Amino acid sequence: MKTQAFRAAIVATAAVAALSVAACSKKTEEANTAAAEANAAADSASNAAAAATNAAADASAAAGNAAADAGNAAAAGNSMAAAPAAGNAQ
Repeated sequence: MKTQAFRAAIVATAAVAALSVAACSKKTEEANTAAAEANAAADSASNAAAAATNAAADASAAAGNAAADAGNAAAAGNSMAAAPAAGNAQ
């Protein structure tokens, strides 16, 4: 009788352990899936931030070039405006 009870206790313990392992491994798989999805979302956000940074740098460079072009045009326009005035004075 004691042997049968002992065997039943061992089988019950093994069954509980197996269920526990199965439950824990399922949670681990779900956690790994969630982590992978979070990493993919973080990569997408990082790529979007990099694209925005590049766009801002391009816009800044374009603004700088436009300002330089405007300054050069203004300088050229001032020297051209002075030349005909001097020519008319002769």
